[in-house]
Amino acid sequence: MRLLFLGTGGAQPTKTRGLSCICIERNGEIIMFDAGEAAQVAYLKMGLGWNKPMRICITHLHGDHCTGLLGLLQTMSMQNRTKPLEIFGPAGLEEFVLTNIRILNFRPTFTISVSPISPGVIFENGEYEIHASHADHSITAFSYVLQERDKVGRFDVDKAAALGVPRGSLWGNLQNGSAVYTDHGIVYPEQVLGPSKPGKRIGISGDTAPSPELNKFFEGCDYLVFDATFLDRDYQRAVDTRHSTATQAATLAKASGVKNLVLTHFSSRYKDSSRHLTEAQKIHPSVIAAEDLLELTLV
Repeated sequence: MRLLFLGTGGAQPTKTRGLSCICIERNGEIIMFDAGEAAQVAYLKMGLGWNKPMRICITHLHGDHCTGLLGLLQTMSMQNRTKPLEIFGPAGLEEFVLTNIRILNFRPTFTISVSPISPGVIFENGEYEIHASHADHSITAFSYVLQERDKVGRFDVDKAAALGVPRGSLWGNLQNGSAVYTDHGIVYPEQVLGPSKPGKRIGISGDTAPSPELNKFFEGCDYLVFDATFLDRDYQRAVDTRHSTATQAATLAKASGVKNLVLTHFSSRYKDSSRHLTEAQKIHPSVIAAEDLLELTLV
């Protein structure tokens, strides 16, 4: 699993930063969070592929987080995408997408579904869930957590053989958590499987001020990508615009027991993110300041 940063700037692009777009690449699938302007350009640069299974989660309907959807959808169609695409986000997103498709007069080559969300589980399958929570921003906005299901422990071939389980489908049943019947009796998964491995928990804040609700929502994240638009010197600006400083991001991450904090959404008023990193590192022991096209492998 990889955490990929396609755009890390806030409000307007700079020469070195595009607008908000983050992807989780997991087992050949892409889960995208936000799609700022020119998201498809960064997507192309990262070589992610146009016809992979994919879901897009939009945090809120500010242009630097959603207008890139239009170019992305059109480019996918020009690349002859066939796999369906699911999009999740605040109420109004469906109208935004479908109206612009009509106005731009292009026909997607794939099925698009847009689902308005509310706090709670917005998607789940056998491998992971995506949760949403209200963020604290100037308009309706959401934060997200991707929670993997715990991974099955290592299958012990020798134990299975000793218990009389023949190689084949019964091994698969045990690995999937089901007891099996053999000539020697019932064999339970825990007899042949090692300890399970906890699934990864990844948080994406979107644009937000810190809040008690998000403090609880992001508890125990292995990685948390959080709004760090401003430095401490511009604290009042953060308050007025419902964003966060790097210090606030680190304070929330520490209180929530987050293992690794990644700062993003840097205001264009700053030359670089070095001071954001310095301020956050005074509070949290593991901090990264994201840059465009950064790739983090999650092990």
